[in-house]
Amino acid sequence: MAKKSLVLQRSRWDIMATVLEIAKRPESKTHVMYRANLSFRQLERYLELLLEKGFLKVLEASQSRAAKLFVTTEKGLSFLEAYHRLEEIVSGKKVASTFGFP
Repeated sequence: MAKKSLVLQRSRWDIMATVLEIAKRPESKTHVMYRANLSFRQLERYLELLLEKGFLKVLEASQSRAAKLFVTTEKGLSFLEAYHRLEEIVSGKKVASTFGFP
């Protein structure tokens, strides 16, 4: 009999929150992709969505190897606050931050 493995899938909201948490400090596209555990194609879609909604903004990196850095906007931080409040309601316990990022 095959052993069943528990596969947890992240929702669209979870992935958006993850990217926004990572980008609280300016980060390169590659760094976001690896830390969020996304494929390049997935990352492109989420960055486009988050930029379009005004949750992320692009900084032109002058003193970095990366051409562009992504950073969470005030609107993105508001999304994260609401996301974490919903997590608390659903789980019944205090949730500080998805990944413990400051």
